[in-house]
Amino acid sequence: QVQLVESGGGLVQPGGSLSVSCTVSGFTLNSYAIGWFRQAPGKEREGVSCISSTNGLTYYTNAVKGRFTISGDNAKNTVYLQMNKMKPEDTAVYYCAAVQPDCAGYLSEQYFWGQGTQVTVSS
Repeated sequence: QVQLVESGGGLVQPGGSLSVSCTVSGFTLNSYAIGWFRQAPGKEREGVSCISSTNGLTYYTNAVKGRFTISGDNAKNTVYLQMNKMKPEDTAVYYCAAVQPDCAGYLSEQYFWGQGTQVTVSS
């Protein structure tokens, strides 16, 4: 049974840091790349980052470049999203999803989703 479970969300002050995790089961991180997405209230879900399972290359949307870092631990079947210098506009439910191994088309095609974790940036 395929599962993706996000954890680590919470409340953080502007300028602060938070890390969210995506632990997968039913497949390995060699089989699919993992993409992070987020959905703010009243907005469409958007792609945030992706880490390739074929070569470890990483991709970021412009809004988070230089602030967020995606990484993976194959032994733990877990992908992390380290978020630094956070802004109120980073407030959203963060989801992880299994996507094509090289992240190609990760914004348009996802195979499996997690349930999401709330991240709130507020003072």
